[in-house]
Amino acid sequence: MGKIIAIANQKGGVGKTTTSVNLAASLGVLEKKVLLIDADPQANATSGLGIDVDSVEIGTYELLEHTKSASETIMKTTSPNVDLIPSHIDLVAIEIELVDKEEREYMMRKSISHLRDEYDYILIDCAPSLGLLTLNALTAADSVIIPIQCEYFALEGLGKLLNTIKSVQKIHNPDLDIEGLLLTMFDSRLRLSNQVVEEVKKHFSEMVFETIIQRNVRLSEAPSYGESIIKYDASSKGAANYLNLANEVMKKNKEKV
Repeated sequence: MGKIIAIANQKGGVGKTTTSVNLAASLGVLEKKVLLIDADPQANATSGLGIDVDSVEIGTYELLEHTKSASETIMKTTSPNVDLIPSHIDLVAIEIELVDKEEREYMMRKSISHLRDEYDYILIDCAPSLGLLTLNALTAADSVIIPIQCEYFALEGLGKLLNTIKSVQKIHNPDLDIEGLLLTMFDSRLRLSNQVVEEVKKHFSEMVFETIIQRNVRLSEAPSYGESIIKYDASSKGAANYLNLANEVMKKNKEKV
């Protein structure tokens, strides 16, 4: 029975897509069968796995519209054990199109629930907003990973996201759990980075992943080659960080199995 994890934060540029792509690739290398769902109209997770976004004809949009079955929207990727439901700019329109539909928050859950038996992990890369797309992802997920950049405004907006998660738990998905807060873009030379780590650990202790994703040039370069960090430079610090995260996620979930 696979686990569905949403990767969400309404702030842009905090490392959501980097985490989605590289956690998926790391779990795949560790021989877990993974499905990554790109639920962001910017489609960065799709291009980050080497798929030409302009060639995408069927993906998350059709999945949410229920015009195609989940299995029709799944593509293979060159990353070992990683499949993808790609995104396209059309996805921008989904918020408007779903507004009048009944049970609009449950469209993703209905479409993907049967895929649990086929994958060990289903990761959902959320859009940087708290709109209907993210709501669909949180309603479908078992848990959520929240990336937080180690910068000045890190905790700004986190309260808002945690409130959204609370209301999703109350109304749509009582079983939604917080998988963990993930500190990203850490630069050990900066006092500010270290302060943010201390602050987040002080407020959220148990909820924070031990793994911290460090700033890494190779990690920033990989998406422009359409590759995960594992494929682009397996010996880099970024690859080591994400493999550690994958191990930590697996360990956490073994305890619940």
